[in-house]
Order: sequence, then structure tokens, then C-alpha cells
Amino acid sequence: MSKQLTDELTAINFLLAGVGGQGTILASDILAGVGLRMGYDVKKSEVHGMAQRGGSVTSQVRWADRVYSPLIGLGEADFFLAFEKLEALRHIEMLRPGGTVLVNDYAIPPLSVSSGNDVYPDKERIERILSTVTTRYYWVPAIALAESLGNARVNNVVLLGALSHFLPHVPLEAWLESVRERVPQRFTDLNEHAFLIGREKMAGNG
Repeated sequence: MSKQLTDELTAINFLLAGVGGQGTILASDILAGVGLRMGYDVKKSEVHGMAQRGGSVTSQVRWADRVYSPLIGLGEADFFLAFEKLEALRHIEMLRPGGTVLVNDYAIPPLSVSSGNDVYPDKERIERILSTVTTRYYWVPAIALAESLGNARVNNVVLLGALSHFLPHVPLEAWLESVRERVPQRFTDLNEHAFLIGREKMAGNG
């Protein structure tokens, strides 16, 4: 087996998908920073897709001893963070069988739904589709938890806190240091609390 293939097989692949304005890119920046602190080679790619108009935004982050490509293939994501419920369905084919999905329990109906031309899927349908790929899907009330801190915009960091529960080899301080590095200083305390409340919520349920 080649050294390149061996390195790639050790990769941890993350997919993040949301809607413009949800902080998907900031979350992926923080996640990339955590990987660097852990000594991994890190690559990141982004697709903005009319983000300024509420379109879909995806980011892929890869950690490994050596990463030769920033892109994750179909069925290769180990962890999938869906910042909005419909985004979980749009990108579920990227998850590897048995991978982990964290779904923000929050809906942003697209224009096709708000115009009456389509129907937003209910939770049962979403779960049925997710379960065809994995049983490891978790609902995270990230918006509600963020609102409990007084700012719904930190729901992205709440989701990162939930993700951290599934990466026990990564020290808590590595996450918090990356959060501090990426957010404005005046919002540091808020984002740290958002991270910790997400981590505690998943520890209680996962």
C-alpha cells in the first residue's frame, strides 16, 4: 500500500452544511484550527452557493497525517453537521455508512416551500432517510440553546460543542483556543459558553 493511500486512510472527514447567515464557514474555520492544534495536516474547501440570499453553504474539512486533497468523496464523510434540517437530506449521500450526523433541530423553508410549490419534510421522514445510511443521527436544539444565552447566532458554536463529544481524543482546551482565535474578543465569553452548552447537551443525550 502506498504512503499516500495510508495517509489518506487515517483521515477524519467533516462535512458542514447550512444556509447563508448560519455561520457555517466560521464553524469550519474553528474546526480546521482544532485540527492544526492537534498536529494534523488540515485541508478545507467551501461552496457558498448564493449564501448572501439564503442559499446552501457547505464546507469540507479534513484532518490527517497528510491530506492530499481538500475534497471528500461521496460516502466518505465521518461526521456531518447539518445546520438546518433540510440540509441533512440534501447532503446525506456524502456520509459514510455508519457515520455520525448532528442535525440542528431548526427549519428554514426554501422558496419552493414558502411559495406553496413544495412541502417541507417532517421529522419522521428525515429520520427515515437518515436511517438508510446510519443509526448515528442526533437532533441538537442548537437554536434554542443559543437563544438561552441571548444570541441565536452562536448556534454554530453550539453544534461544534456537540461534535466535540464524539472526538474524545481532542482536549477541551484545543477547541476553546480555536474559538478564541476565530471570534472577536468581545464575543469570546459568549461563544465559549455556547460551545460548552452544546458539549454538555450531547454528553447528556449521546
